[in-house]
Amino acid sequence: MKIGNFVIDPPVGLAPMAGVTDKPFRLLCKRLGAGMAVSEMTTSDPKLWHTSKSRFRMDHEGEPDPVIVQIAGTQPRRMADAARFNVDHGARIIDINMGCPAKKVCKAWAGSALMRDEALVGRILDAVVAAVEVPVTLKIRTGWAADQKNARVIATIAEQAGIQALAIHGRTRDQKYQGQAEYDTIAEVKQQVAIPVLANGDVDSPQAARKVLDYTGADGLLIGRAAQGRPWIFREIAGYLETGMQPEPPDLAGIRDILLSHLAALYEFYGEDRGVRIARKHLGWYARDRRENAAFRAVVNRADTADLQVRLTRDYFDHLADGLDWPAAA
Repeated sequence: MKIGNFVIDPPVGLAPMAGVTDKPFRLLCKRLGAGMAVSEMTTSDPKLWHTSKSRFRMDHEGEPDPVIVQIAGTQPRRMADAARFNVDHGARIIDINMGCPAKKVCKAWAGSALMRDEALVGRILDAVVAAVEVPVTLKIRTGWAADQKNARVIATIAEQAGIQALAIHGRTRDQKYQGQAEYDTIAEVKQQVAIPVLANGDVDSPQAARKVLDYTGADGLLIGRAAQGRPWIFREIAGYLETGMQPEPPDLAGIRDILLSHLAALYEFYGEDRGVRIARKHLGWYARDRRENAAFRAVVNRADTADLQVRLTRDYFDHLADGLDWPAAA
């Protein structure tokens, strides 16, 4: 799959997720097989570009191409300015968020709320595409609600505006992340446009990836929640799509090492105090569905230093690997 001059191989990427797809996680997923990784949503409000949160979100130093930055907002001129600002700071592809279902985002008529105003969608896309020389992509949902599915209309507007790839989450905004994703709408859009289409939603295994690609005819996939605590899913999907055989997942010792490298990257990127706090949600995801995970989370979430967090994590996974009970009182 190509986006502009960038070849996305494998055509399986990390979907943008606020509070999740930071630089350490993007780098980890790329190392473990993702063909691309989209940044957290960044604001188009220039007053917020120099806050601590935005500085971390806009740090792409040393990140392999293509660096993909997602921007969000409602005003065409501001969105154009945000695109230029991020390109000046390392973005090689700009992605426009019209898929976020969060209430605080939609309340400001950003994210998926924009799909309710097709004329405004066109003005934003025209402004951003005209503002930068790098490829511009778009992320949408199937529509605002079950009786307001207009992904096909938005797709036509996007293609006419010069958008170079379109990602579609197979749910409406009012579904948020509930229920089953549907792929009929994605398949219809793929038949309608010539630009690459990426399917998103409920792709949580190599077999599901193959099924969704075959059903929709999509050019690629975006993986979101299924990569939380399981970043090697990209390697599994890529191998299965290429050979029909699923690569062996990492054993518990391998998972431990991946997790410890993730923790080290978080501490280095954010500093110890913030890194320890951010690591807690990732630790919960890695331990999810494993023995004694509740006891582990209860203890590790109280760790307030990187050294203690690492020692508890290493101890927990070493005990699992040896088939031993984990001492909750550690």
